Amino acid sequence: QVQLVESGGGLVQAGGSLRLSCAASGRTVSIYSMGWFRQAPGKEREFVARITWNGGWTAYADSVKGRFTITRDNAKNTVYLQMNSLKPEDTAVYYCAAQLGPRNQYSYWGQGTQVTVSS
Repeated sequence: QVQLVESGGGLVQAGGSLRLSCAASGRTVSIYSMGWFRQAPGKEREFVARITWNGGWTAYADSVKGRFTITRDNAKNTVYLQMNSLKPEDTAVYYCAAQLGPRNQYSYWGQGTQVTVSS
C-alpha cells in the first residue's frame, strides 16, 4: 500500500505561481512513477505531468508545458509541481497518483488539493 498526501493548493491571481507537494508513505520502494492530474468542475480528470521515481524522466500535458515543472526528492519521498504563469483555466482539484510499474495504471491517489486562479 502507498499513501499520498497533497498540499500547497490555494487561491492565486492569474500570472501567479503555486507549488504543490505530494508526500508518499508506505511501500514507496514499489513506486515506478508519480503523476499529477487535475479535474475542473464539470470536466473529466486529465493528466498534467509525471516523473519516474528513478531516473527522473518527465512528461507534461501540452497545456502546461513551459509553465509547470515536476520534480521529486527521493530522500523525502515527495513529488512537487511548480506552477508558474497560472491561468484561470488551470483552476481545478489537483491530485497526485502513484504507478507501480510501467504498464500499471495509477492505482494510488491522494485526496486532492484545490487550486483556484482568479482573472
